[in-house]
Amino acid sequence: MSPATLAPTRRSHTPPPPLPQMSVEEIIDQARSAPAPTRGALTLSLLTAALMWAAFAPLAFGPLGWVCLVPLIQLIRLERPTRRMYRLVYAGGLAFSLAALQWMRLGDTWMYPAWIALSAYVALYFPLFVGLSRSAVHRWKLPLTLAVPTVWVGLEFARAHIMSGFAWYFLGHTQFEWNRLIQISDITGAYGVSFLVAMGNAALAACVPWSWLKRLGTASLDGHEAAAPPPRRQWIGIGATLALLGAALIYGTTRAETEFPAGPRVALIQGNFPSSLKHDPSQFADMFTVHRGMTGEAVKHQPDLIVWPETMFRFGVRSTDPDMTDSELEALHPGIKAEDWRASEAESRRALITLSDESRADLIIGSDALDALPGNLAHYNSAVFVDHTVSSVAGRYDKVHRVPFGEYIPLADTFAPLQQLFPFAGEMGISAGRKFHVFRSGGRRLVPMICFEDTVPHLVRSMVAAAETEQQVDCLVNLTNDGWFHGSSELDQHLATSAFRCVETRTPLVRAVNTGISAFIDGNGMIREPEVFLDFDARRHDTRPRTTMRDAAGRFHKQLNAVLVSHVPLDPRTSLYVAWGDWFAALCGAVCAALVVWSVAKRFGGDRSMAGA
Repeated sequence: MSPATLAPTRRSHTPPPPLPQMSVEEIIDQARSAPAPTRGALTLSLLTAALMWAAFAPLAFGPLGWVCLVPLIQLIRLERPTRRMYRLVYAGGLAFSLAALQWMRLGDTWMYPAWIALSAYVALYFPLFVGLSRSAVHRWKLPLTLAVPTVWVGLEFARAHIMSGFAWYFLGHTQFEWNRLIQISDITGAYGVSFLVAMGNAALAACVPWSWLKRLGTASLDGHEAAAPPPRRQWIGIGATLALLGAALIYGTTRAETEFPAGPRVALIQGNFPSSLKHDPSQFADMFTVHRGMTGEAVKHQPDLIVWPETMFRFGVRSTDPDMTDSELEALHPGIKAEDWRASEAESRRALITLSDESRADLIIGSDALDALPGNLAHYNSAVFVDHTVSSVAGRYDKVHRVPFGEYIPLADTFAPLQQLFPFAGEMGISAGRKFHVFRSGGRRLVPMICFEDTVPHLVRSMVAAAETEQQVDCLVNLTNDGWFHGSSELDQHLATSAFRCVETRTPLVRAVNTGISAFIDGNGMIREPEVFLDFDARRHDTRPRTTMRDAAGRFHKQLNAVLVSHVPLDPRTSLYVAWGDWFAALCGAVCAALVVWSVAKRFGGDRSMAGA
């Protein structure tokens, strides 16, 4: 190797370009335009998730409903978003929905994907709420105490309708025990209660000092990111909130003062059978025997009407087009001979009529129903009405509002392979009923509904409105099977949600629920202690019987065989919600739709500053 090779190589060195000189003002502006750290947004989102979960069952600590959105609203107050804000808000929403809906997984292992999918869908509404509220506050210059409740209710309205609707966990549902407040539901639906609670959250959120947000890293020391309203505007928002709340309470106090005449005496038969047994033919006889035995105990208290839960008459009811031939009938279901089909049809009707005759009472019983028509075999989830005065099956209501992925597969008719992805493929899916029904029992008009139908506000309102074209409805009758959820918080939340249907329609509701919670609910949404509570398990096992619906801590008894007997508290009042429908929530929904259209138009119209709102 030559010395030249060992000599260090001289390289030309180009000095870096000089840094641009920036003024102090430019440095401050650059710092202000940079997104804030993620820590604060994540903390606020998770705090809202935790508070909101605690406001609903199983804890059901209603006062938290008035503060659960306060952390999240801080992200609406900020003039500029934090780093990854919407993704973190979605994460908080997902944490809430996974925790709140965890009861879904209890039905079966195949429900895990459904639980996760529904939770992921519900979580989408949280970043939507923040984004649309930010547009309303920072672009439309609406007061925080108006923008927040309007957007929140508009999104609840959308969630109640999109993809057949999911009307659970409305913010107003946290207040179901504050009876005077929820009376406004007969004007606005449960949405009006949600509006007031969201407005209260916004008023409190506006009072949170900026120093607290600085400590979380969401606001700088000079508070430039914040759209702080003048103190006078804050006080106006607080005053408006208190004024509306006061007006609602005055209305509720006045409206709730009414007499409820005693109506028909009803016995609710509550079985305690895991839903896994429902499809086991070897269990059908035992289920019938237990329900028949409890019906016999109820007869001692002379009910006018006896109600069994959803699908608890496991032998089913069948009907056949009288013009169908045996070969046509056997072609619909090759596994059943025509004579066996017709014999089963007659036997089921005879069993129901005999039970009614023995009880000397009308019956409403939940059952599967199969209708054989030329070229079509339809399977329904039904409520069967037996009139003992004429010893006849006098009516049948087929469930109209089916549960997606639980009772049918959306788009399965279009995409047949979808049917094979779920355990209820083929015959286990049900058809949708075609119309509402009114059962007439002892001169009273009863509107039946099945399972989660009592959680859908516009559906129940339509049922009552359709029935009241002739005469006022006397009672709503809900048949439910909550045995899928093994005594979880679903039972409590289902009961709380159904109470709002009574206030909205000013119609009492009786619920017969497999595994519980069966109940009598008056037109004020009050869950009434029955006149008679029979603990059938205690009678069978010779233990000390429970004599009330609740334990010493005030929690409802679940997962027991029981009989509840009481007179229905009739309600003579009428409801504007029944007459006008979802006018209030639809207005809020229209504002949300306008915000979406306006925001999209601005973004694609070249206004990139919308990213901050």
